[in-house]
Amino acid sequence: MTASDGGAPGAAPHPGQHVNAGPRITFNRPHATGREFVYIKQAIANRHLSGNGPFTARCGRWLEDHTGAARALLTGSCSSALELAAILAELKHGDEVIMPSFTFVSTANAVALRGATPVFVDIRANTLNHDERLIEDAITERTKAIFPVHYAGVACEMEEIMRLAAEHQLLVIEDAAQGVCASFRGRALGGIGDLGCVSFHETKNVHCGEGGALMIKDPTWIERAEILHEKGTNRSKFFRGEVEKYTWVELGSSFVSSEISAAYLWAQLEAADEITAQRLMLWRSYHERFAHLEDRGLARRPVVPAGRKHNGHLYYLLVEDRETRDRLISNLRADGIQAVFHYVPLHTSPAGRRLARAHGSLSTTEQLSDRLVRLPLWLGMGEPEIKRVADAVGMSLQRASRGRASATTRSPRERELRK
Repeated sequence: MTASDGGAPGAAPHPGQHVNAGPRITFNRPHATGREFVYIKQAIANRHLSGNGPFTARCGRWLEDHTGAARALLTGSCSSALELAAILAELKHGDEVIMPSFTFVSTANAVALRGATPVFVDIRANTLNHDERLIEDAITERTKAIFPVHYAGVACEMEEIMRLAAEHQLLVIEDAAQGVCASFRGRALGGIGDLGCVSFHETKNVHCGEGGALMIKDPTWIERAEILHEKGTNRSKFFRGEVEKYTWVELGSSFVSSEISAAYLWAQLEAADEITAQRLMLWRSYHERFAHLEDRGLARRPVVPAGRKHNGHLYYLLVEDRETRDRLISNLRADGIQAVFHYVPLHTSPAGRRLARAHGSLSTTEQLSDRLVRLPLWLGMGEPEIKRVADAVGMSLQRASRGRASATTRSPRERELRK
């Protein structure tokens, strides 16, 4: 379903007007291919609704085929996948894990839950990814792993991260929550490090409402991963007929995804290439429409370096400052458009200050977090919606620019009175 942008085709809105000319444009709308309900009905007919049924197996094989992982285990969320990875990596009290502060809380939670310490380093200004140039200086005798986070489905500099990990005998656990169908130099995100975690939350390109998966590169880790995945039991071996009964083997938890979720997800994975292609079309349309704002210095568009194939997961702009960002979000809301900021840096949070530590300056993280705004992007949007959002963004940023220019021409006394 699309919304009209109103007015004559190509007509620019008057500089003093809002551009609200249609239904509200939400930030996200979960996409359905139409096959989800067919597969859920099949799952019900199969009389297997708990985890590790036929649809779970299909999804696992798809992930293995597309990432090169030796094994893919579906989980109830990416948070669960990260926590499972942390247990599998044997993180413990006293260990340190290097990661960006510009990430979702689950990345750090997975580490802190094991008693280990997240060590935050700054991000790159171009991609907003983990700055690989700062990792080596943060490595100590306590460092156990590196958690690179692929922001917006654009890959980190994985060759350098893997080189550093090999040199210092560290594990690499990819937080590829936003990275399904994205790659680095031809290698799928989530399948490059020792372990990789992806998300199937409803805000992701392919989803099942809530869901995730853990990818395992080393086949020798599979048996233990299955045990941890199944509440610390050897239940998987029992169902394969390898043991007569299953029992508690070691610590674990209920990380298994339900077959209903897997059935929904299978419909999405079947259409993953098509979904990605459509999202990339929307992403490119935004990118073209905002070139003039970047040329005028009013906003900075996302950067995708050579060797990366992204997936159109999200489109963001970096504006002048936090005040401009907040005003832009407010103006878009008045126009019936939902735009949002993103991560509040974890090192500034109460738990981050208590459970983690920052290594070096995180000034880039702090500055870019204040300036970032994410725009609506979901399957079902068309050019009318893209144009409506782009017009509203352009109008707001141009007004802000004129306001700044006007302020600089006032006398110091006038500027003081207007504070």
